[in-house]
Amino acid sequence: MSSSCGSSSSCSSGSCGTKESQQAKMAQQDNAITRSLGKIKNKILVMSGKGGVGKSTVSVNLALGLAGKGHKVGLMDVDLHGPDVIRMLNITGSLVAPEKPDDLVAPLQYNDNLKVVSLEYMMKDRDEAIIWRGPLKIQAIRQFVADMDWGELDYLIIDAPPGTGDEPLSVAQTIPRVKAVVVTTPQKVALADVRKSLNFCKTVEMEVVGVIENMSGFVCPECNATVDIFKTGGGEEIAREFDLPFLGAVPMDPKVVIAGDSGVPYLSSDAKSPATEAFAKIVDAVELRMPPVAAPAPLQMASAGSASDCGCGGGGCNPDTCNC
Repeated sequence: MSSSCGSSSSCSSGSCGTKESQQAKMAQQDNAITRSLGKIKNKILVMSGKGGVGKSTVSVNLALGLAGKGHKVGLMDVDLHGPDVIRMLNITGSLVAPEKPDDLVAPLQYNDNLKVVSLEYMMKDRDEAIIWRGPLKIQAIRQFVADMDWGELDYLIIDAPPGTGDEPLSVAQTIPRVKAVVVTTPQKVALADVRKSLNFCKTVEMEVVGVIENMSGFVCPECNATVDIFKTGGGEEIAREFDLPFLGAVPMDPKVVIAGDSGVPYLSSDAKSPATEAFAKIVDAVELRMPPVAAPAPLQMASAGSASDCGCGGGGCNPDTCNC
């Protein structure tokens, strides 16, 4: 307890004790996050400054592809206002509370190698709107790491919403050594927003694994030829501009779009197409750049705010009251 707190009249009402209790809970959660992350070898944030470029499609198929190669994979959906991965994988389970209050919560098990966590499977009504401000979103992401029984993983794939707001920033601050895969489409409008994502990564010192160009042409369902209705080459161009690896280009294909809508996305379907072949190469490229080696010693998590700029004051950031 600080000396200033001891002389404050508010202590008599118990507010100082409450603040200390909140800080103790935050410290306990920090420790749980560190323990959980210590068992995960690679963490990948799939992000883009532009909406509608197929981040969830990339996240799901990257997770499926790595799991299909025998790796232990977790898929965490932090697109809290529009969680899609549960539907894309046709998972129908729901949250099962642990037997003891302090036990970890089991993620959904898609198959032997893939675990999935999404806010949607924790809701009774999956069509209910999530109307949350920043502090609640920050706390949800922390709980996704601290309270879920991820176990030993080779890869944790994190599906982010578009932009550079609360969710990707919370991931960057909560998960040390997380790396980004940035998704774009070929159009200049998308590329302009993706530049913001790449500059975000520079600002928060997040390494970028590479750039993926999605919707790179359209595969004709009759002749299987690829037509560049959305142009092509923009993703490779921006990768060169920022001196980043270009992981590959994935064309649009009606067959795999239908497969995804039915809960059987690209790499879990039997559809053989330029799109599935392209994504298989992307999975190989990611695996090459991020082999499943032993995780390094955990780092101290980045602070969400210092005592001088955080509404929580000294002693740690409390997402319930934070205005930083």
